Amino acid sequence: MIRLQFCGAARTVTGSQHLIEVNGQRILLECGMYQGKRAEAYQRNRNFPFDPKSINAMVLSHAHIDHSGKTANSQFCQNLHLREQGG
Repeated sequence: MIRLQFCGAARTVTGSQHLIEVNGQRILLECGMYQGKRAEAYQRNRNFPFDPKSINAMVLSHAHIDHSGKTANSQFCQNLHLREQGG
């Protein structure tokens, strides 16, 4: 069974994050920074709606900040291993 959770960019166009769970793996599609009013953006960008250490892989479609900006969050970077594909 595949489970899809919209963790960002739902009802807005910024902060794209989609969590896909399949065969016991957790794949994050995009890890975007939310852009908006300062206090709200700070809160949204500081926290994740999931445990960042539980992510097995991440896929970025492109490097715009609203699709990749939260990858710099220290909670997420601790166990992140980068591998560039194609291009």
